[in-house]
Amino acid sequence: MGEALKRRLKQERFRSPQHEAILNLMVAAAHVRERTDRAFAERDLTGPQYNVLRILRGAGTDGLARIEVARRMIARAPDLTRLIDRLARRGLVERGRSERDRRQSRAHITKRGLQLLDELEPGVNAVDREIAQRLSAADAKTLSRLCERIYGENEGE
Repeated sequence: MGEALKRRLKQERFRSPQHEAILNLMVAAAHVRERTDRAFAERDLTGPQYNVLRILRGAGTDGLARIEVARRMIARAPDLTRLIDRLARRGLVERGRSERDRRQSRAHITKRGLQLLDELEPGVNAVDREIAQRLSAADAKTLSRLCERIYGENEGE
């Protein structure tokens, strides 16, 4: 166990099995992020921008307030307002006022944004297939369960 990590980091020992697991998790996350970032870069998009578009697609025609988008982000974006504004300037997102509360701004994905997500789908699916070739369904479920044990208690923070 840990031979690939030892070779990758050129390190023979780790402080503890937990430390080794954390480093393995970070390396694996970076590996996946590098591959998805390549697919996004082809369309001049960042990972957080893709995530916002994905979230807004799931929200449907109602769209979402910025705070709701923030709660659903995979990784917290320090300036979500500017990120949404950049997407709006590109015509991928529209911002408008809520019908129920005119003080609240809501973001909606546009047809152009949906089209971009469709164009990105083959690249994202390729990353999924790469992971599926390396992990069985049972392994993937175990990995998901273990990841949730790591962050699940702190989900609201």
